[in-house]
Amino acid sequence: MTSKVTPPVRRVLFLIPTLTGGGSERVIVTLLAHLDRSRFKPTLAVVDLRGAVFRADIPPDVEVVDLEVTRVRYAVPAIVRLIRRIRPDVVLSTLGHLNLVLSIVRPLLPRGVRTIARESSVLSETVACSPFPRLTSFLYRHFYRKHDLVVCQSKYTQDDLRLSFGVPADRAMIIHNPVDMESVRRGAAAPVDDPVFAKGITVLLAAGRLEHVKGFDLLIEAVALLPGATFMVVILGEGPLEGRLKALVRKLDLEGRIHFAGFQRNPYAWMAKADAFVLSSRYEGFPNVVLEALACSTPVIATPARGGVSELLDGRPECVVATAIDAPALAKAIDVWLRGARGRVAPGAVALYSAERIVDRYEQILS
Repeated sequence: MTSKVTPPVRRVLFLIPTLTGGGSERVIVTLLAHLDRSRFKPTLAVVDLRGAVFRADIPPDVEVVDLEVTRVRYAVPAIVRLIRRIRPDVVLSTLGHLNLVLSIVRPLLPRGVRTIARESSVLSETVACSPFPRLTSFLYRHFYRKHDLVVCQSKYTQDDLRLSFGVPADRAMIIHNPVDMESVRRGAAAPVDDPVFAKGITVLLAAGRLEHVKGFDLLIEAVALLPGATFMVVILGEGPLEGRLKALVRKLDLEGRIHFAGFQRNPYAWMAKADAFVLSSRYEGFPNVVLEALACSTPVIATPARGGVSELLDGRPECVVATAIDAPALAKAIDVWLRGARGRVAPGAVALYSAERIVDRYEQILS
């Protein structure tokens, strides 16, 4: 009689730039919370731990290493030293510029360490917006393929990596983002102390970092194109364009129709109480906020953002996708939804993206 051999516990180092309130940060927190400890021992290294709104969500058994620098490029020596010291079996990094740095320093790492990059955006769009797009594109084309695997969030981002940057098809795998359903349900049940929900009018919610890619300027301009419609837009988030967006609201005389509610630690309560969620992005790898809104049974109105939006919303009758990424098309999509049946999304709409399913996929590649 032969005894069953228990495989050794694999050490996994997660690398991330920050733990601020973004979608990539939430994904890493979800993976750390659900990873099977009988098979994996995770460590988390953060380039800049300041403003870490997710710090309290990291499980207590996970060692958190603060690299104590403000930029990814300054963290390179610390990253190499850390990997040499703890000698993980796998390093999983997230966000393009950190993934690129890890691929460049790959020859300096101990032999046998596998590297997996989680690409959370549409890389060609990110490169086009960089200060030196030609150089950045060259670096990605030359080094990204040196990772053992690149995890993509959607078919669109997978095709973008293959066609624009030459990442081999067998090294670009699609694993969608997870939704921690229990956490969403718990958060959705919490009260919201904001008078906007006591006004008895339709509330459209938007959320995200206030930056160009998220297209909040398009949403504000779309509202201005619907002067007769009775609804309130609530925007959750903070970021570099906050002053400019508020100035645009004043310029278009929309102060009574658009409400900036700032960063909210629990966006799910707002999502659950809103009549619809609006995604105005110009591009998205695979928008977590859409998954979370659907998990709250809230219908979504969206631009056809380059990335994974269509994969999420096609075939959902409660949702409306605009025909173009501009203010007139978004205004028309909002109007179509306002004039429609306004049904809620059925429970279980995002069951395919449950944390248990998605973490299982990650455990397969980490093994």
